[in-house]
Amino acid sequence: MSTPPSFPAPSAPVQAAAASLRLTGARLIDGTGSEPVADAVIDVDERGVIVHAGPAATAPPAPARARTIDVAGRTVLPGFVDAHVHLGVDSARHMVRRFTEDPALEVFRAAGRLRVTLDAGVTTARDLGGLSAGYREAVAQGLTAGPRLHTAVRILSHTGGHADFHTDCGFDTSAGMGEIADTPDEVRLSVRRLLRSGADVIKICATGGMSSPYDQPDDEGLTVEEIRAVVEEADRHGGRPVAAHAQGTAGILNAVRGGVTSVEHGYGMTTQARELAGEQGVFLVPTLSTVFDGIDKSTMEPFHYEKKLRWSDITRANIAAAIADGMKIAMGTDAAMVPHGRNLRELVHLTSLGMTPLQAITAGTLTASRLLGLDDRIGTLETGKEADLVVCDGDPLADVSVLADPSRIVLVAQRGAVRKDLIADAPGPGPDTEAGRR
Repeated sequence: MSTPPSFPAPSAPVQAAAASLRLTGARLIDGTGSEPVADAVIDVDERGVIVHAGPAATAPPAPARARTIDVAGRTVLPGFVDAHVHLGVDSARHMVRRFTEDPALEVFRAAGRLRVTLDAGVTTARDLGGLSAGYREAVAQGLTAGPRLHTAVRILSHTGGHADFHTDCGFDTSAGMGEIADTPDEVRLSVRRLLRSGADVIKICATGGMSSPYDQPDDEGLTVEEIRAVVEEADRHGGRPVAAHAQGTAGILNAVRGGVTSVEHGYGMTTQARELAGEQGVFLVPTLSTVFDGIDKSTMEPFHYEKKLRWSDITRANIAAAIADGMKIAMGTDAAMVPHGRNLRELVHLTSLGMTPLQAITAGTLTASRLLGLDDRIGTLETGKEADLVVCDGDPLADVSVLADPSRIVLVAQRGAVRKDLIADAPGPGPDTEAGRR
């Protein structure tokens, strides 16, 4: 399928600002892939909608009663979209031990993960297994701070596959993260259950994986026939994108032939797989952070450690080739497999494999918003779009790693409402501006 299916918004949008906002003196990277604009002004109205994002020379007069923030020497970018997170858990080890945790404590811990992810500059995230739809609604209704959410709710897998966390005696150690089905008819029922639970996206397992104890990344998961049944059922019920966990080559080919919207991980993305995915318009979410970061034998299950070591060089070669081939690549981190709140380190890995800093930023803004079907609302800083934006210290086009440090993300706004503000607390502009006042 060439583009993600569109469907009605499942909830009210993140609450907008009550007052207008003006950022001045900015270096503007608008997310479209265009070169940056020096000395830019960004104006946001009371609805949280951008009315100007461009050179100061063409900016309209300052809106009455606008909060004006001087961001001279800093860079303004669209809020980032992490297309692959697991905010319901802290780590791979936690994923298989969720049953030991009090559900009430887990709610508060998840709220903390939402907060640190937002503070890292991620204003929208796609949770591919672990969060119920209630978390999406809680953010949308302003009950907790966090990225705007799309959620898969649970992960669809076959018995013994990547999302089957049952022990030999039948106990589910993941406390319900998996949705198990073994025939085309069963996967149709599973899709219906997931949609009933409020899923925005259907997450399937086309291969085994690194964090699962029973299989290998080269093992095949759902069959092509089963994957087609998932896609057809999702389309029958209003249309939902289908994201395929697919690491080994055979499973990647099955996923693409089955009609998925995106291949998650894609470590075995060979020439044949890249060509087929390109023909079908499939997105690739390579989650490089989970392969290259956090390989620590002391904190990992032995099987997980061994798999990461074995697949790191394979990943490096195939994803570099995918970048060179110009595949549609969206930023995703697999956060939980790596620490939450360090999401934009993924941009460093993308540049290490051949993207320019501007291309990596676009992967985390416009391209990722297209994958989620939200590019008419977010992903770029343009007139008429919602004002999801971040301000960072320094110039990420000169050194993209400045975005990887959450302490250098000094301001985060969603629909014009400021959620994080380190500028107000820092020494800066004089008393004639509002930059130092909340």
